Amino acid sequence: MNALRCPVVELRQYTLRPGQRDVLIDLFDRELVEPQEAGGMTVLGQFRDLDDPDRFVWLRGFDDMPRRAKALESFYGGPVWQAHRDTANATMIDSDDVLLLRPASPRGGFPVPPGTRQAPGEPPAWPPSLVLATIWYGRRPFDAAFVEFFEQRMLPVLAETGGEPLAYLHSEHAPNTFPALPVRTNEEVFVSFARFTDEDHIDDHLNRLRHSERWRQEVLPTLSERCARTPQRLRLAPTERSTLR
Repeated sequence: MNALRCPVVELRQYTLRPGQRDVLIDLFDRELVEPQEAGGMTVLGQFRDLDDPDRFVWLRGFDDMPRRAKALESFYGGPVWQAHRDTANATMIDSDDVLLLRPASPRGGFPVPPGTRQAPGEPPAWPPSLVLATIWYGRRPFDAAFVEFFEQRMLPVLAETGGEPLAYLHSEHAPNTFPALPVRTNEEVFVSFARFTDEDHIDDHLNRLRHSERWRQEVLPTLSERCARTPQRLRLAPTERSTLR
């Protein structure tokens, strides 16, 4: 990957059959991480949704759209996916909730992990943490002016109320170079990611945000004008082999 880590990112949310999430996570972490990365992708993170026991969320990145097509063709046409696809697909009700994203600025990409991913079965190499993903839905594209607003107005308040910023991205509208895997189109989204130590830390952050005078006065008026609806928040617990944590 180049200096802007993963210029193309998929945010994938899977709805699973009841009781099947750990089945999929065990298979994914054991069998499907390294083969994808060997084909030219970066598996950025895998998560349990704390608010939905039947939802699996994960992120993967690519150098660009043409290489995305090549990597996906290689993996989904290759022997590893052929060997495990029936088991994986049997856990899923829906796997088409996919947002195609790109970093909103050179500072918006995901950080390089502090070390290597541990082998299957080994304990995580880094302290426990949670990730909060916030998805804002725009009435129009989140342009350079909004990115400047986010960096200068929103990001400082998000940080001072307890969130450790990780990345911020917005919609990538390039044609889907691998139509066998659908993505959500005709949507304008801006997605931020922040790290927290535990659920109490997230709750404290959201409470402080609600009571922040700066947030109410300097941020909410612009968000109300720019956003079509209430943001979606995903409280995410990294799996044992997730490098984003």
